[in-house]
Amino acid sequence: MDDLTAETASKRDQAASGTSTPKGGLLGGFAAIRERAGLQDRLVEKLLQQVIPVDDDNGPDTPLTTADAGAASAYSQRPNFNLTTMSYNFRQFNSRIGVVFLFQADAVRLFSWAKPSHTLSFLAAYSFVCLDPYLLPALPMILLVLAVLVPSFVARHPAPPKGTLSSEQSIGYSASGPPLAPAATVRPAKEMSKDFFRNMRDLQNSMGDFSNAHDKIVELLVPVTNFSNEALSSTIFLFLTVAIAAMTIAAHMVPWRIIFLFGGWALVGMAHPSVKAVAHALHEEHLRPREEEVKAWFDRWIADDVILDSAPETREVEIFELQRMSSAGEWEPWLFSPSPYDPLSQVRIAGDRPRGSRFFEDVLAPNGWEWSEKKWALDLWSRDWVEERIITGVEVETEGERWVYDIYDDREERTGVVEGPADGGKAKAKARPLPSWEEGSDGREARGDWRRRRWVRLVKRKAAPAAGV
Repeated sequence: MDDLTAETASKRDQAASGTSTPKGGLLGGFAAIRERAGLQDRLVEKLLQQVIPVDDDNGPDTPLTTADAGAASAYSQRPNFNLTTMSYNFRQFNSRIGVVFLFQADAVRLFSWAKPSHTLSFLAAYSFVCLDPYLLPALPMILLVLAVLVPSFVARHPAPPKGTLSSEQSIGYSASGPPLAPAATVRPAKEMSKDFFRNMRDLQNSMGDFSNAHDKIVELLVPVTNFSNEALSSTIFLFLTVAIAAMTIAAHMVPWRIIFLFGGWALVGMAHPSVKAVAHALHEEHLRPREEEVKAWFDRWIADDVILDSAPETREVEIFELQRMSSAGEWEPWLFSPSPYDPLSQVRIAGDRPRGSRFFEDVLAPNGWEWSEKKWALDLWSRDWVEERIITGVEVETEGERWVYDIYDDREERTGVVEGPADGGKAKAKARPLPSWEEGSDGREARGDWRRRRWVRLVKRKAAPAAGV
């Protein structure tokens, strides 16, 4: 296949340069087919480039940290999706995946008791490791010696064929002498060979097994852990929290060696065909009839002992009604703003206009919340929210409509904190400095162009619709 690809590329280059090679017969037909296939691949690639979005998690305007920049640089060196590259990599992968399937087949034979002597040998080694965990670091080296080096040596120094030596000369296997065979090596399976298609078959079945296992795990775990059933998920959370607390305290007192030893023997023993048949019969006879009873008892326990707070969380939201003095000397409604637009606010100092909604009906609840009350309520404690925000240069109305007015300074022609005179003490009469805010009623002092009052309303958490599992 690689030769064919190279030949096709050569023909394309020759066609682009204006030269051609003689074509005829069967080879010319194959070349034409390959050229048409290459054209189709390019057309499909162009189509996929238009359909598949480019991976750009950060966006063009998002600043990158040093680590992100290094990761992005390394990722940018990886090729994008390409049908030709995908096909080539799949062929290379499939021709080399055979060793994984051989290991999988050997593991299935080992744990299914196909050869009891092999399974018992594995259990004996497992028992030694469980009883003496310090042998675990030596296990990889033992496997390397017994599973790689020894078979490789035997391949280079094979035993003589049976029957070639007399009984007097037969003394068993001898490793003396020069190597008699070439060194064993691992070669990829050739394309279009039986091993190649066998790997494709095993890969196909493995993908199906993974998909089935994934769907089964999702079916069993997700409904229990995603709080679609809040009572059940809360119970699992409670049990796991208690188990975590117990294990952090008593983990050192648990006989882990004995547990792993008997647990491993039990799992491997359950895979024996005879034991499996007996266990299945006992499950159908004793456990299956009681599964519904246990489930019903567990559901009753959850319903009786797990109490969920069904009342949604509530919060108080505020809005400030702003009014401005008109040229005719009358207060006219301006808008409803989330900020009081006080004299020393950043928006006011910057000279920006207040922002908000023109009408009460346009004020919406925050995202994820909904109104818990039907109407807005006027905050009668204007002094409290003024003091909490440390607002200065205002006059607080403690009666009536609870407006908070700007204090007007006729010497500075501005609103803000009223200070003393700046005439160096030469004025005949010095006005007293006004406090940061004052209590008053209508007409007590000269006021600025803005006044505001605070409205409050309760909101509650919006319940999300139940999602199907």
